[in-house]
Amino acid sequence: MAPSSILAPACALAGLTFLVLVLIPIVRFRAAFAGRVAADDFKLGESPRVPAGVSQVNRNYMNLLEVPLLFYVASITAYLTDVTDRPIVILAWSYVILRGVHSLVHITYNNVFHRLTVFAASNVVLLIIWLRLFQHLFVRR
Repeated sequence: MAPSSILAPACALAGLTFLVLVLIPIVRFRAAFAGRVAADDFKLGESPRVPAGVSQVNRNYMNLLEVPLLFYVASITAYLTDVTDRPIVILAWSYVILRGVHSLVHITYNNVFHRLTVFAASNVVLLIIWLRLFQHLFVRR
């Protein structure tokens, strides 16, 4: 596979992150127009007055900036070292799909068990990506 094939899933995950970022003001303004929050509720982040549905989107955005950082680093490392075989690209797309499902669960019905299951599965896939990178970069030499 072309080395750049590993960058497509990374771009897709960045797209998901931007999509969730766009949802934050939409959800906040809707809550404000409905009288459920005031501007001061966000003065120092989020006050206890902020409804769960409004906080969920922001929390999901924060999730997309935490562990996925390791995915972006792995993707760039794979690209720069030409470790872009079919299995690693499939794993990368699997990670992105699982993170998309995680966001969908988190932002919609937010069942903690479902969310945890998908989150854990995505982390296992990410670990496998890193193990494959380690194997290609250090063991096969």
